[in-house]
Amino acid sequence: MKLAIALATGVLAMTSPADAAPPRPAVEHFGKPTLNGQPLPFSEAVRVGDILYLSGQLGRGPDGKVPDGIEAQTRQTLDNIGATLKLAGLGYGDVFHCTAMLSDMANWPAMNKVYVTYFPEGKRPARSAFGANGLALGALIELECQAYAGKK
Repeated sequence: MKLAIALATGVLAMTSPADAAPPRPAVEHFGKPTLNGQPLPFSEAVRVGDILYLSGQLGRGPDGKVPDGIEAQTRQTLDNIGATLKLAGLGYGDVFHCTAMLSDMANWPAMNKVYVTYFPEGKRPARSAFGANGLALGALIELECQAYAGKK
């Protein structure tokens, strides 16, 4: 009997180490975006379970301004998305869906020219695109994505 108790205790000690990582919270918030030093009313991204939901991103540069032209804005938008993914320990390869909102659908080909350079051929996210009647800060593009944040 004592041997059985000792074995059971040993098995429990091996399967539940004291230094095990604490469980991840059900909902995690990443980033605290600001505009002109004022906090914005949303998180850059929220992780729920195995999915990271990124807020729509504009092509705002470090100076807070959007550059001229759809190609420059698309590049900056995707760079901003990359920075948010990095906050959550992820990368572009984890993105599985994006929604592109364009102020003018005539910019769709030029946006795609830049967009495809961030995702490898054959592994691009599913995507929707639509025209919008005005975007924040006079932007030409807003891009919203979701990424897989589970075990790899």
